[in-house]
Formats: sequence, structure tokens, C-alpha cells
Amino acid sequence: MKIQSMNNERGVTLVELLVALVIAAITLAGVYRVFISQTRSYAVQDQVVEVQQSVRSAMDIILRDLRMAGFDDDNPNALVYTVPIAITTVGTNTIAVNYEYYNRTLNQYELHRVTYAVNGSSQLTRTLNVTAAVAPVPNPSTEVLLDNVTLPPDGIFRYGIDNNMDRIMDDQNGDGVITAADYVAAGSVGTARVVAIRVSLTGGPNPTNVDVAKIVSPRTLVSAVTLRNICLR
Repeated sequence: MKIQSMNNERGVTLVELLVALVIAAITLAGVYRVFISQTRSYAVQDQVVEVQQSVRSAMDIILRDLRMAGFDDDNPNALVYTVPIAITTVGTNTIAVNYEYYNRTLNQYELHRVTYAVNGSSQLTRTLNVTAAVAPVPNPSTEVLLDNVTLPPDGIFRYGIDNNMDRIMDDQNGDGVITAADYVAAGSVGTARVVAIRVSLTGGPNPTNVDVAKIVSPRTLVSAVTLRNICLR
């Protein structure tokens, strides 16, 4: 009987093991680079969506308050607070409006005074002051609507004015068409009636994430609203 020698069995040599380790390392490095690239791309897209949604949400709230400016309920049986002038502050980057609001939860009429401003931390804030039989706590209350605000050269708020008191926005350049050029700066409003407001909001990414901040550019949303409660008076 022939006995097979164990010395003829061959294993993995050191060279083969090193080659296998090098190939595995190259493969893992490639997978890691793809993972990092995809993670960074996701972070950028997520930040873009967050910035866009934040600007849009802030714009919706501003336009809602502006549309309500000067609203005064005509119900003679309700406890109605006298609404003062619809717009009490006309500024480049700040504005204050007044309107009457019916609170269904408390079943009462309230006088709302809403002020928008940009603070020293580049945040757009909304301050609500309520006059009512049952006032909320705290009163006034301030909330941050938008972070990382960039102030445009012409300011956040520009105004459509009515000098001839016909309740229609004046065509400033006389071209027969109302465009962005017909809105004036806060300093040019004077004693004219404000019947429309153009709002330009620019929000940027969180600056603490340097890599994302370098890639994601600020997002700007521009909207114009007619102050219907003033125009109908």
C-alpha cells in the first residue's frame, strides 16, 4: 500500500497573502470613497431642502399677516377692539401691522399687533402682542421664523403706494404696468397710503457646517401681496 506524503500539500504563501490584502484594501478604499461621497451628497441635498422649506414657511406666515392688515370685524354684537392704523411701522427690514382676530378656542375677539424684524443674529423674528379679555402668556411673544437671513440691497420690504387715494397702487415709472420697479423703499413712503408690499426673503444654510455652507448657496423667495383690507376701505 502506497502512503501519500503530507509534505506534498501546499498552503498560501506570504506573497499571495500580501497580494490578497492589497486587493482587499483597494476595494474597501473604493467602497469607502463612494460611501463618503453619497453621504456628503445626501447632506447637501437635505440642507438645500431645509433652506427652501424654511424660507417658504416664513414667507407664508408673513403674507398671511400682511393680508390681514387692517382687518376689522363688523359684527356689532361682538366685543370689538378698535383697530388702529393698519401699518404702524414701515421699515426696510422691519414692519408692524395690526388687525382684529377671532380666537375660536377662547371664543373672543383679539387685537393682534405683529412686528417683523431681523435681529443681530441674522434671524427674522415675529413678535405678537395681543390685546384681549384673556391675553396669552407670555404677551408679547417672539418667535424665530428664519435663521441665517441675508439682507438684500433693497431691503426685505418694499412698498406699493397710493398717492391719489384711488385705492390702486401707483405706476411709478408710468409704463402702464405694475412691476417690481414700481415698489418704493421705506424712506420714500412718506404720508402716502401703502396698498401693497413686496417681500424678498433670503435664507442660507447653517454656517457651522463649513463643508455644506460652501456648497449650498442661499435661497431667495420673492412675493408681493395687496393689502385687501386697506384697498376696500
